[in-house]
Amino acid sequence: MGKDLVTRLAALQGALRETPVVPLDLEDGIKLFAKLECNNPVGSLKDRPALWILNRAAERRDIDERTTLIESSSGNFASAVAFYAQQISLKFIPVVDPNINDTYERFLRQLCEEVVKVTERDETGGFLKTRLEKVKELCASIERSYWTNQYGNPDAVEAHYRFTAGEICSQFSSLDYVFVGVSTGATIAGVSRRLKEKFPRLQVIAVDAQGSVIFGDAPRKRRISGLGASVRSDLVNQALIDDVVIIPEIETVHGCRELFARHGLLVGGSSGSCYAAIKRYLPRLRSSSPPTVLFLCADRGVAYADTLFNDAWVTRSLDH
Repeated sequence: MGKDLVTRLAALQGALRETPVVPLDLEDGIKLFAKLECNNPVGSLKDRPALWILNRAAERRDIDERTTLIESSSGNFASAVAFYAQQISLKFIPVVDPNINDTYERFLRQLCEEVVKVTERDETGGFLKTRLEKVKELCASIERSYWTNQYGNPDAVEAHYRFTAGEICSQFSSLDYVFVGVSTGATIAGVSRRLKEKFPRLQVIAVDAQGSVIFGDAPRKRRISGLGASVRSDLVNQALIDDVVIIPEIETVHGCRELFARHGLLVGGSSGSCYAAIKRYLPRLRSSSPPTVLFLCADRGVAYADTLFNDAWVTRSLDH
């Protein structure tokens, strides 16, 4: 059996084609580019680690046809695992919370026999610790279970090192700044390490949400999923970070809307946060030699139509 599962996963890996890089006209003196990870098959940069984690687990025989996959997710990673698990006929139980977008939740309930939704906040005001406790309970109660563990699995870092950053290295001959949204830490760990090998002077700027504890900000309730966390993962410690920008959620909204209105990109919350961080950083980016600046568009904006792009939700839910 194991060989067949490995073969099927290897075939799926071919679905992850190179995602495009597009130039954006922000202001004179800055060469700004967006890498559209939202163009991956299931719609986010989480496609890469989700599929690679399954690949590696099958190669090590950590999973087989009788395995139940389990994971905590705010939406994108669970959606990717759900899709690829369905393709190889494995059961998957995602653990989510009330901050998940309705679009993602409907998608998961369509693909998965069981979706577990926790409702109790942890002491930081978030749900991550509660979700992780539920994952441990499920793993203990299901005999043949496998936690994909996007928060601590080195395979997630390897996916971004090999594929996400590998593509960037082939797409750029020079690169001065890269802005990366941080949640589990896998993306910035893999991307920063690979890119600094090719571009030694590169500045890696981590972008986090106000109220996230990853970089020491005071914990507070957050409404927008996909960026930040109420627990700092060990993967963040593997990243080579030069600076950190903390973005309030209202600036995330403005960033998303400007990306759409000015640049024609309908993308999600972490993309808007990265764009907002770049605008904050503009005084330091201006120079006689225009720097090349890149940020990752992690997912599509369609799932945020009822939140980030909804005036009533913004007025009701966010501080101004």
